[in-house]
Amino acid sequence: MPLTFDMPLEELQSYRGSGPVPADFHKFWDASIKESRNHDARAEIASAGFSSSAADCFHLYLRGVSGGRHHAKLLRPKNGGDGSALLFFHGYSMESSDWVDYLPFVMEGKTVAALDCPGQGGESEDVLRGKGSTLQGHIVRGVEDAMAGDPRALYYVNLFLNSGVFADAVGALEGVDQGRISASGWSQGGALTLAAAAVRPEIQRAAAVYPFLCDYRRVWEIDLARDAYEGIHDYFRHRDPLHSREEEFFTALGYIDLQNFASRIKADTLMFTGLTDTICPPSGQFAVFNRIESPKEHCIYPDFAHENLPGARDRIFSFLCGYES
Repeated sequence: MPLTFDMPLEELQSYRGSGPVPADFHKFWDASIKESRNHDARAEIASAGFSSSAADCFHLYLRGVSGGRHHAKLLRPKNGGDGSALLFFHGYSMESSDWVDYLPFVMEGKTVAALDCPGQGGESEDVLRGKGSTLQGHIVRGVEDAMAGDPRALYYVNLFLNSGVFADAVGALEGVDQGRISASGWSQGGALTLAAAAVRPEIQRAAAVYPFLCDYRRVWEIDLARDAYEGIHDYFRHRDPLHSREEEFFTALGYIDLQNFASRIKADTLMFTGLTDTICPPSGQFAVFNRIESPKEHCIYPDFAHENLPGARDRIFSFLCGYES
């Protein structure tokens, strides 16, 4: 097996992250999650133009925790389904997939819902306001407010909470069993899969492919604060060129660092990592996986990066549909 550019595999398998944890991390998230469970999402459902012999297709609209209108694709089995539901989250800067991509799961009797992240490729609204740079990337959106004591200003704090609101709304649909909801996604979608499982530990299964939003300090230290993580690089160049607030900055990002959420995940977890991934470095992904305490499995691709992973989609399908224990 070739050496990863990041650190040797044997070190990755015990690595548990390097980023700081805010002192009030669990207090903040306990209160925020409790509040989000009581949030009135005012769900609306409208017919969609896509049709299939297997599925009834709809647009699902939700009011997020900060007031923005969020959109998701919703597909219901025409035969009523088996009571389970799947949540899908998309990659960074993208949007939910075409309707047809979700049909295999609907044909297995699953209700499927795919969320559009605010301000990215789909219809969901981004209504957040905050101090500081928004030049590159959503990671640093609201970070200066968080450094001043208001982590709720962070874009991903709101999106993590809304992933839970989304799960609640889907679980409240007629014919869906709230105890039989699972989630999946790639990259940012993998991150949101794990975040949803953390803020809603009743989520049954989580399949995350090379998750984003992991171990920000490590990303910066190995000079990979570019591409999806470019906001970190630009923050220091434009807002803190002497790094006088470096510790405060990374501590604030600790509110949205998935390694700090791992112990909250109760779902059976299936994760995929390519050891040559320079977009979402392996070390951050391992930091999260190594901290998850629920049943878990890690599929490691030594020669693959942030790209299609052969066999991963088939494996995820089998995992989410219960064909493997």
